[in-house]
Amino acid sequence: MTDTDFLQADEQALAQRFIDNGFVTTPADDRTGLDRIQRRAAELAADYLKLPHSNDPYAMLDGIHTRVSVDDLNGLRLHVFNGLNAEPWFRPTYFRLARSTIETIVGNELCMQRRVNLSIQMPGDDSSLLATHSDVWSGDSPFEVVVWVPLVDVHRTKAMYLLPPSLNGDMQDKMADLRSAEELYKTIKPHATFIEIPYGHVMLFNQTLMHGNRVNEEPGTRWSMNCRFKSIMSPYADKRFGEFFEPILLRPATRVGMQYKLPGGFHG
Repeated sequence: MTDTDFLQADEQALAQRFIDNGFVTTPADDRTGLDRIQRRAAELAADYLKLPHSNDPYAMLDGIHTRVSVDDLNGLRLHVFNGLNAEPWFRPTYFRLARSTIETIVGNELCMQRRVNLSIQMPGDDSSLLATHSDVWSGDSPFEVVVWVPLVDVHRTKAMYLLPPSLNGDMQDKMADLRSAEELYKTIKPHATFIEIPYGHVMLFNQTLMHGNRVNEEPGTRWSMNCRFKSIMSPYADKRFGEFFEPILLRPATRVGMQYKLPGGFHG
């Protein structure tokens, strides 16, 4: 018997794909919710640029590089980021995009990052690069997963890359001999996978694996969101419960157990 024997066949297959590949992609559970997020992002971008709202939010986002300069890109990004995170419906909707996959991979008693991140990478722009890294090197727990959601089709350099789990340990062992993140990328480049994700799909990936992005050499702008989820009872690192994470699903038995006190006032 293994720990997957209690899963349904489709859950076992999904779990094995995540372990073997370090990521899974799947159609969004709530496509209407994803379209709502995309539309609101396009409206906020239009507001920032003092443009009318578009009837084609995909085209608005994918072609944003024709409307904004690199110097003003971060101002646009912050406006959209703050606007989306201020919407009371946004984070619950984001969770619903991947709920079934999160519950299979992570569990059903969950913490969620308090703010959903937003990345915009225009063609030819080297100001938005994320060097090769693993999130656990900078204070994230290895018990977390990242839910990564594009608002446009992403592929090749318009996407992110990820190192397979089978090679991650060996490559980490070689880091002591390297002098820069660029040398690290050149070392892993033959093995890294740029992950193709069409709009309407979401990805969960193992953020202990090395990953990053490169200069976008495709004709459209990448818009992507990312947010971390973890089991509420699993270990934390520097990003703590109540500070970086907040609970979103806590079952009644757990609530009872957390509140129970033994005679004399001691917690059980």
